Amino acid sequence: MKVLVIGPGGREHAIVRALLADPFVSEVHAAPGNAGIAQDVPVSAINANDPVAVTELANRLGSDLVVIGPEAPLAAGVADALIEAGIPVFGPTKAAAQLEASKAFAKQVMAAASVPTAMAKVASTAAEAEEALDAFGAPYVVKDDGLAAGKGVVVTSDRTTALEHAQACFDAGGSVVIEEYLDGPEVSLFVLSDGSTVVPLAPAQDFKRIFDNDEGPNTGGMGAYSPLEWVPAGLVDEVIERVAQPTIDEMARRGTPFTGVLYCGLALTSRGLRVIEFNARFGDPETQAVLARLKTPLGGVLLAAAKGELGNVDNLHWSPESAVAVVLASADYPDTPRTGDPIRGLEDASALEGVHVLHAGTALAGDGSVVSAGGRVLAVVGLGKDLAEARGKAYDGVGRLELEGGQYRTDIAAKAASGDVVVSQASTTTGGA
Repeated sequence: MKVLVIGPGGREHAIVRALLADPFVSEVHAAPGNAGIAQDVPVSAINANDPVAVTELANRLGSDLVVIGPEAPLAAGVADALIEAGIPVFGPTKAAAQLEASKAFAKQVMAAASVPTAMAKVASTAAEAEEALDAFGAPYVVKDDGLAAGKGVVVTSDRTTALEHAQACFDAGGSVVIEEYLDGPEVSLFVLSDGSTVVPLAPAQDFKRIFDNDEGPNTGGMGAYSPLEWVPAGLVDEVIERVAQPTIDEMARRGTPFTGVLYCGLALTSRGLRVIEFNARFGDPETQAVLARLKTPLGGVLLAAAKGELGNVDNLHWSPESAVAVVLASADYPDTPRTGDPIRGLEDASALEGVHVLHAGTALAGDGSVVSAGGRVLAVVGLGKDLAEARGKAYDGVGRLELEGGQYRTDIAAKAASGDVVVSQASTTTGGA
């Protein structure tokens, strides 16, 4: 099987590595890729958001499956063009990808499917925003309704800051979704869908804030780990029963079946399970940690989803090891990331046992050296018998890397490794409202 992976980041590098480990996959290509992906597979420098360019490339390569990584190509209708050309694609159509592209649309779907989520109001003016903020009270949660690469959400106790974020979205021609604040630890669960059948992957937890102790502005994600030993028994079954399957069924009922991966961002609150958000693709950097533990060959599972045959897939098999992914970001991220800085120590870090380095924002300089080319530059994944060992390996790898002005969190998976993640009693009862 020949597979084409669309996207430039760390998530795509993780997918490429997993596909290369699949004995049924004979060939992997990527577009546009990055410096690390280019070391593993052939890459093509096309515009990944151009449906025509992607379809032409897939045809030229004789691709049996196209896997779309980021949200932008999905929102641009790349999957639609591939489907029209008769090429199996793992990724939803433009209409189905509205589950991520519009938070207001996602709220409508959840309401119709009786999916538990935060109460919310849509605001298009400052007056509407003020009314919604006053209705829910602090802490204030203000989300850009459209795509924002994981950075369109502000959670603050400062009403002025909340209003300023809403106004910035209005000034850009958008609207906002203002929600009640959800307490409790967060969980990320990827659920594969072929439009009717759903198959869950292993839960993970990511870290959005730029600094330790969840301080500073939101980012696309500074690290993640899996598995989650602290989650209540039966959580995955509950998410399938109350969240994923009803959502997939509702999308099918609307005539926009969802094929691909439904990312369920969840909060285990004092009042039970709640959906924070949906994404229409693999999350980054959770994918780096989750796929590091997957033993079932990935290519066949994704092809089954693309062809509507997930019902024929056996239960997925997972390594008992823990995986911790730590992101190395560039100077001044997430504001105005500095690029073009040389990265040293890649070979030393990659040579460590139980460590692999996945490229995200990297490129090749004229002399062939690897330089930073984005905000999140690398993810170092450590595998170990438990979280403590996996953390040690990941941070050993990070310590071998040199990037001027580079920044990373030192507390990824620390609370979980020390048993300090607290789940409220309400979240430990399956079916709690």
